[in-house]
Amino acid sequence: MIRHGETDWNAERRIQGHRDLPLNATGLAQAAALARGLAGLRADAIFSSDLLRARQTAQPLADALGLPLQLEPDLRERNFGCCEGKTIDEIMVGEAAIARGLSARCPEFVLPGGESLLQHRVRIEACLERLAARHAGQVIAVVSHGGVLDLVYRRARGVPIEQPRDFPLPNASVNWLTVASGCWQLESWGETGHLEGIPQVAFVTRI
Repeated sequence: MIRHGETDWNAERRIQGHRDLPLNATGLAQAAALARGLAGLRADAIFSSDLLRARQTAQPLADALGLPLQLEPDLRERNFGCCEGKTIDEIMVGEAAIARGLSARCPEFVLPGGESLLQHRVRIEACLERLAARHAGQVIAVVSHGGVLDLVYRRARGVPIEQPRDFPLPNASVNWLTVASGCWQLESWGETGHLEGIPQVAFVTRI
């Protein structure tokens, strides 16, 4: 599983959600480096969120692997509704109820115009279980988003979704996951060796 490359809003720490932003120059360099780094991977299929930043990250890798890129809308980031386009600081000084719901990671809290953490988790886990069943015994590459990888890490490690995030989610990082009979096991997390020499946005967002 791979997080998309950097966008301008990543660099500005703005929430993207379903906003369809492109990669910036750093993100494009990360996507190219990712493709070089995984060019020898023996993968059977590659899937991506249909949002542009994920597609732009996935396409060079698909080309390097000689595989058609398959788009999965269910791999999208959480829909952050009214919070999209805002920084965390802007949200925290805005409407108090929204700030509390986000900062506390309330699982059932539905963002106005968006999704709750629980709704996002149901969508992502169902999608990944479906892909794993379709490709049982195979290796697939999945390009998605930070919030998606957050949920994958928590499912595999048994970390409650309301617990503050204390693990990194680097742009264009590679994360190895085995899914078998409903059991999710992390083999490796946050690999970025293929990005040597390319700047990274170094922060861990708590939401």
